[in-house]
Amino acid sequence: MPDKEYWIDTSRGEKPNVASRLKPALPVFEWLRGYQNDWLRPDVIAGLTAAAVVIPKAMAYATIAGLPVQVGLYTAFLPMIIYALLGTSRALSVSTTTTLAILVAAELGKVVPKGDPATLLTASAMLTLLVGAALVLASLLRLGFVANFISEPVLIGFKAGIGLVIVADQVPKVLGLHLPRGSFVQDLLGILGGLSHTSATTLVVGLVMIALLVGIERFFPRVPAPLVAVAAGIAGAALLGLQAHGVKLVGHIPKGLPSFTLPDFSLAAQLWPGALGIALMSFTETIAAGRAFARTDEPPLRANQELLATGLANAGGAVLGALAAGGGTTQTAVNRLAGARTQLSELITAGGALVTMLLLSPLIALMPEATLAAVVIVYSIGLIKPGEFRAILDIRRTEFYWAIAALAGVVLLGTLKGIIFAIVVSAVALAHQVANPPVYVLGRKPGTDVFRPLSKEHPEDETFPGLLLVRLEGRIFFFNAEHIANKIGLLIEEAKPKIVAIHLRGVPDLEYTALKMLIEAEKRHRERGISLWLVGLNPEVLAMVRRSSLGETLGREGMHFTLEVAIAKYLAVLATHRTP
Repeated sequence: MPDKEYWIDTSRGEKPNVASRLKPALPVFEWLRGYQNDWLRPDVIAGLTAAAVVIPKAMAYATIAGLPVQVGLYTAFLPMIIYALLGTSRALSVSTTTTLAILVAAELGKVVPKGDPATLLTASAMLTLLVGAALVLASLLRLGFVANFISEPVLIGFKAGIGLVIVADQVPKVLGLHLPRGSFVQDLLGILGGLSHTSATTLVVGLVMIALLVGIERFFPRVPAPLVAVAAGIAGAALLGLQAHGVKLVGHIPKGLPSFTLPDFSLAAQLWPGALGIALMSFTETIAAGRAFARTDEPPLRANQELLATGLANAGGAVLGALAAGGGTTQTAVNRLAGARTQLSELITAGGALVTMLLLSPLIALMPEATLAAVVIVYSIGLIKPGEFRAILDIRRTEFYWAIAALAGVVLLGTLKGIIFAIVVSAVALAHQVANPPVYVLGRKPGTDVFRPLSKEHPEDETFPGLLLVRLEGRIFFFNAEHIANKIGLLIEEAKPKIVAIHLRGVPDLEYTALKMLIEAEKRHRERGISLWLVGLNPEVLAMVRRSSLGETLGREGMHFTLEVAIAKYLAVLATHRTP
């Protein structure tokens, strides 16, 4: 669907006119103008329900990046408000996600290796600001099509790799171990080496939280499992004195509104490459979640407006020290299933984050770190979906290998290099498909005018001695022309025909290099006594052939409108030669 810049609300019977089509509208005015009274209750319920899921998870994701939990609250506050005003999705819930959190963690680990809290906050603000700037610039350049650049199998592999990395990063917190942040392999070795130092009490807390989360998700899916787990963790810490038994708590959280955070501009040169990768992933996840939960009676998502909305959401969040933000699939699903009709639900969720900052900070300080780690682990495991890998393998083995390569890239190379590797894999996959278009040898279904590729399933299909029917599909240009010529050459050597009829109905364009190669091939085969016919040319390709020497060589006798016409002519010529 094309990227639409304007949308006319007809929910109240309004008829679009020329003036309204030419008048741009800020997205918030679009849904406010058509707001209906019976939407208010489901919007409020959805916003509060989403807040119960988003706020605990956002705090947990902040810990992935090595940042204080209140940064998660900040991320669920201002970025949500900005997106609700500027975004085009009615249901999308914007804060941070597991993928974005681990990408941020990788970047901050490079520039702040010692993990100084104050430096981490200013570095995170700079990174988030760069992510926002990249998204806004992409919007100005109208790069919304980039959302479709990473193939689905590669994205599946990339997310699965992210899930493995996050689980390995969080398991030490469930075990009560204090390990330096490292690569996936280093984390695994650290866990194995530190098992003897596991804190039994912390492990019990973590396992109980995981069981609670999984049980609620399994048997009571409408209950906000993260909120219940957080409440249970806080109650347990307060009533059982868990800290005295070696269980580490979140600790002090500043109460009140977030203060202004000045980004560390001296780190811009080091952070901008990673910011581009995070921006790409933020937009990819945002547009995927928005499209997945869009309703048919809602205005379509506008990709370039989504870039602008998420870009400004990140830029605004940066001044509060927020994490890089984007649309989350899980929280958007909760928001939509709870009944969200407009972005008002997201404003309600942001209000929940505000209330938490102003009133609930002392309670959150009592939460065990193992509780947050359990939330992260349970929802990160959801990124690893063996069923999707199996579905790819059942359909296309080659793309299954691409998914595995993307997973391995994240696990072995790290998150940022992993996303670059995933993009490269997608590009190579695309280049492979373009460079290797199909070349079919056709037969005719008996008693019909249906032509289809010869196969073992249909051995009865008719062929014509001395005539080779070949069909090409896709664009033919310098990148694949030689490969196609070699394929046809092998078919000619095998069939030894007198005439080769190339069906080009499925070829939308014939680039100059490809045309020149076709001219040379026609001359070479003509010298060997083999004639070339072209069949089913679309008007653009036909005009190009006629302007070339090939058009003069073939003439009207060498170009045919359909395969039926070509075969009828061939049979007539054959009959003429057989007549005494």
